[in-house]
Amino acid sequence: MWNGNIVEIITISLAWLVIGIIAFRLYKKHSEKPELWKVIIVILVGLFSFSFNWNVSDKMINVAVLPLGVWILYGFLNRKKERWKKYRHFAWLGFLANFILLSSTLVAIPVNLFIFPENKPETYISDVENASIINIHPSAKEHQQVKENLLKLIHRLKQKEFFSDDWYNETYMDTESNKRKERFPYMLIHTLPKWGSGQSAIIYIEGDGKGLLIETPKKQFYFHSDQSLLEEGK
Repeated sequence: MWNGNIVEIITISLAWLVIGIIAFRLYKKHSEKPELWKVIIVILVGLFSFSFNWNVSDKMINVAVLPLGVWILYGFLNRKKERWKKYRHFAWLGFLANFILLSSTLVAIPVNLFIFPENKPETYISDVENASIINIHPSAKEHQQVKENLLKLIHRLKQKEFFSDDWYNETYMDTESNKRKERFPYMLIHTLPKWGSGQSAIIYIEGDGKGLLIETPKKQFYFHSDQSLLEEGK
């Protein structure tokens, strides 16, 4: 199953389409047409820039400040003024492309959060046809399996805080490992995220079957259900 982020793919593709259209119009304006492969190289080199990182909704993006690529091209092409004159607009288009791509990213972030909300369990679990659990701690009960109506139950989960002083003391402060209480002794496997979300997560189930801990590369989300997600298997 393809698992890329469809929103990012579309917005980046549209950004490059805009860059291509501008390049084509610049190309048509030249009475003496430059070589196409050289135009592409000039645009790509023009992309190089001195930039700073900006954190937007836990996503690091680069903001171009100085046109390093343009300076490099100028130093190389300006040996023959006519050559620089022929390619300078494409060099600056390369630098401008940084801002076109930045705009596409800034558009993609809110759209992505709207379509694939990170605080909804169905973003990470939308296909449970082959779902099963594995025991990852001795405290887990044997012969447990996920309920057939798991997907329906997941849609009813409510997000809650799962950290507490009691849980922290039981998990981390007890120096005797064999007495530590594992709150999430099960792992939910063989589920699929919402198509196009590009999300990957490790999913744990609480000991009573009513809690779900979803761990992404950047965050953790805890969801609680009034009913257990597990049942006694054969």
